[in-house]
Amino acid sequence: MSEGDNYASSQQPTGGYSSAGEASSSYSRNQSPVSPYGQTAATNSTLTSGLGNGVNLQPSYYNGGNVDLGWDLMKKQPQIKAVRIEIEAGQETNAARWIKEAADNKYAVIATFHNGAMLTDDQVLMDDPNELLKAAAWWASNFSTLSKSGSFTINLMNEWGSHGITPDDYAATYNKAIAMVRQVYDGPIVIDVPGFGQEVHTARLAVTGSGKTITDRKIILSAHIYPDAWNFTSQREMTTADIEALASTGLDCMIGEFGNQPSAGKVNVTDLVKAAKSKGWPVFGWAWNGDGRGMNMIQPVPFQPYTVRKPYPYTASPYLKTICDLL
Repeated sequence: MSEGDNYASSQQPTGGYSSAGEASSSYSRNQSPVSPYGQTAATNSTLTSGLGNGVNLQPSYYNGGNVDLGWDLMKKQPQIKAVRIEIEAGQETNAARWIKEAADNKYAVIATFHNGAMLTDDQVLMDDPNELLKAAAWWASNFSTLSKSGSFTINLMNEWGSHGITPDDYAATYNKAIAMVRQVYDGPIVIDVPGFGQEVHTARLAVTGSGKTITDRKIILSAHIYPDAWNFTSQREMTTADIEALASTGLDCMIGEFGNQPSAGKVNVTDLVKAAKSKGWPVFGWAWNGDGRGMNMIQPVPFQPYTVRKPYPYTASPYLKTICDLL
C-alpha cells in the first residue's frame, strides 16, 4: 500500500490498515493545531440522538456471511448501544438476519453498503461516481426487504472518495446518489467523509462551500479515526481541529469508526474521540470482529459459523477494553 493512503478502516477481509509512512514521521504527537473554526459547544442532535455509541461488525467475508455475531457477549458490555454493520452486495439474505438479531437485542443499527474491492490505492476507482451510484441503486433495490427485519439508519457507502477528490465532485456525486436512495427511504443518511474518513476539509466545503454543495440536509457526516489517519489537505495527522472543522458545518456528525491499535501513526485517537463525544456525537469502535489486522474485540477471529439456537461462546480479547473505555 502506498505511502499516506491510510486504509485506516481495515475493511478488506485481509486487512487494510496502513501507515502514513514517512510523510508523517516528523509530526509531533503532542501537536494540536488551533482550530480556525472556534470551539463548538455540544448540541442536542435530532438525527443522531437515537443512535448511541457502538461498535462495527464486518461479517460479509467469513463462512459466506453465515456467521454468529456474538450477541451474548456483546450484551455483557453495557457501553455498547448500537452497531454499524457493513454489508457487501450478495449478502442480502444474511444481512436480513444480522439486522433482525441486532433489533431483537435492542441495539440501534447503522447498515452500511460496503465494497472491499474499492478500497485500494487506485484514486480513479475510489473516485468513480459509478461506485457510489451502484451503492445507491443497491439501497433502492434492497431497502424495502431489509427494513422488514428491523429499523436502521442507512450509511450510503463505506469510504467512497479518495484523499484527492474535489469538494465539487464529492458533492455532485452524492447529490445523485442521495436522490436515488430518497426514492425508498426518508430517514437520516450517513455520509462518510472522503479519504478513508479523514478529509474533513473536503467534506466541509462540500456542504458549506461556495461551489457545488450537497443539497440534502438530512445527512450525518461521519469521520473515521485511527493512529495513522492522515489529512492530505492539511498535510498533517488528524487532530481535534478536524473535529472542530466538521462541527462548523452545523450538520449532525459522528465518528463512524475509531481504532486505537498501536501503530506507526501519531494521531491521539483518545483525544479526538473525547472531543467528538463532548459535542454529543455518537462514536463507533472498530471492530467487534471481522478486522483482518488485529483490531478485534472478541476472539476467536474471525466470526465463527452460525448455528441455530446454539450461540458460539466467544470471549473478550484485550482490545475489547481499549474500545469500550472510549464508548
